[in-house]
Amino acid sequence: MGYIKVPAGAVIKIIAAKFSGQVDFLKGMDSIFPVVVVDVRLPRILSSAIVGGGLAISGVVFQGILLNPLADPYTLGVSAGAAFGASLAILLNIGFLGMYSVPLFAFGGAVGTLLFVVYLSSASGGFSSNNLILSGIIVAAILSAGISLLKYIADEQVSVIIFWLMGSFGSKTWTDVGLIFLFVAIGFLIFIFFARDMNLMSLGNRTASSLGVDTRKVTLVLLVAASLVAAICVSVSGIIGFVGLLVPHMMRLITGPDNRRLVPVSLLAGAILLLGADTITRAVLPTEIPIGVLTALIGGPFFCYLFRKQQRTGKIL
Repeated sequence: MGYIKVPAGAVIKIIAAKFSGQVDFLKGMDSIFPVVVVDVRLPRILSSAIVGGGLAISGVVFQGILLNPLADPYTLGVSAGAAFGASLAILLNIGFLGMYSVPLFAFGGAVGTLLFVVYLSSASGGFSSNNLILSGIIVAAILSAGISLLKYIADEQVSVIIFWLMGSFGSKTWTDVGLIFLFVAIGFLIFIFFARDMNLMSLGNRTASSLGVDTRKVTLVLLVAASLVAAICVSVSGIIGFVGLLVPHMMRLITGPDNRRLVPVSLLAGAILLLGADTITRAVLPTEIPIGVLTALIGGPFFCYLFRKQQRTGKIL
């Protein structure tokens, strides 16, 4: 699917030639087909799948550690921090880092925002998941105002900023794929390793501690790892909200609350969800729209439903 129609048989031959090195598979084929498949579509497909999986498992960890069903990279301000950093890089037209200026500034903004949110939520000496989410919402609101100011100042670059903020997997390269794959793979292994500890911590920190879990260490490691995974995903893709909120809740209906099963299933489901959403925005709709618009249209009402249900019952699932 796409603007250039490539037959399925040609796609299989191109992929086989790419990974086997046998150029004979490409004989008699239009020379534009390998370029479209290898340099344009495959990086886009893989990057959307990896980012979807990364955002989903980071959402699982945020919700599991904070014991709050509304926690995800979007509500904790990580996405807003990345957006502010990227907007600043675009406005200043920083070129000494080449094509990675925007992703690096976005990554720095996401990490810096999370550190400030954690500091703000624990300023009283304690640590509360509700305080963390409230701090994330407050900081995100401030950063949104800052982004609006940058867009007002940007003038010629305002369209570039707006396009990045809406999220897109266009123009992704194999370097982007390798970078996000590395972070997501490491994060996934960490989450699986601590999945049992997360299960015990869902019973309460006091109970988990009595069962031998170092709750402070586990919370710190998982919070940092999930934040880095979310930050690298957002820095590459732009703002794609609600994947980390939507997928974990959907998968809990299938696997139950056991994080040893929930983490891998959410990785797969997040990849499928975002890959499907990107395919719809790219090839199904008459005009390509930013993928962040579609995920917000789906995730926004779902977030309202969860929030309303929590108000009525005091729990989600």
